[in-house]
Amino acid sequence: MSDIKMEATRDGFGRALLELGERDKRVVVCCADLAESTRVLAFKEKYPGRYIELGVAEQNLATIGSGLANYGKIPFICSYAAFNPGRNNEQIRTTISLNNVPVKIAGMHAGVSVGPDGATHQALEDIALMRVQPNMVVLSPCDSEEAYKATLAAAAHPGPVYLRFAREKTPVITTPDTPFEIGKAWVAWESEHSPEVAIFATGPLLAEALEAAKKMEHALPAVVINIHTIKPLDREHIVEHARAAGAVVVVEEHQVAGGLGGAVAECLSEEYPVPIEFVGIKDRFGQSGEPKELIAYYGMDAAHIEEAAKKAAGRKKSG
Repeated sequence: MSDIKMEATRDGFGRALLELGERDKRVVVCCADLAESTRVLAFKEKYPGRYIELGVAEQNLATIGSGLANYGKIPFICSYAAFNPGRNNEQIRTTISLNNVPVKIAGMHAGVSVGPDGATHQALEDIALMRVQPNMVVLSPCDSEEAYKATLAAAAHPGPVYLRFAREKTPVITTPDTPFEIGKAWVAWESEHSPEVAIFATGPLLAEALEAAKKMEHALPAVVINIHTIKPLDREHIVEHARAAGAVVVVEEHQVAGGLGGAVAECLSEEYPVPIEFVGIKDRFGQSGEPKELIAYYGMDAAHIEEAAKKAAGRKKSG
């Protein structure tokens, strides 16, 4: 892994914001006293007239963002995901989603990989909160390069968007040439043999899914699909790979209930039911610890993904 570039997804967001500031004067940034952590500090310094510091007032963050969007701006509202959308969910629902205005909600430090910050700051419910809201697009990029592209795409989208970012540095899997389109999943890796299990992963845990798939290539051929857009879900791609493999694993650093696992299960129960195993947080809160320790403790590392794949494939054969 030493030759693999490591960078946090939030860093890709920060780079994209600077570019957007140069491209479009309608882009403004609102932050809840976390300019450095959310990677909006460079935008603040370069475009001070388009930066609004709101302090620790996440409800105001959402409502002011809504007002700015209603008057033609493209606002990015930024804080930790535990507070944005965790604390201001009602304001997002009523002033942003209901009015279908183009506010871009940036939720940082999502998942248990925040590490020592502990349970209060480990957002594990944010995808569920956002994907149930009408008009909302939900993006969960796998690495810093994809985060950069997702941020640019979010700015161009005419409605509200939730962007989920991580604190910890993780492997950069994609390149500048890797395509990104809202609502379009893509195959990150596929075995040379016909896949017997399809692994749908979102966010930085895609790297763990790839490690698991490559390790078990000869014992259990797999295909790994990057689901960077949780809403709108690429149902066609999901059904296609579930049908071909006959068994599915869903991987996310989020509560299984209401997250990508729930979305995939809803899709396949309607379209093509197959055995599904869920890798994610299973009805628990987080805790303080080192990021890699927590990923393993909660059963989301490559070893646990491999176990889940074998279980899903075994259920297919026994069924």
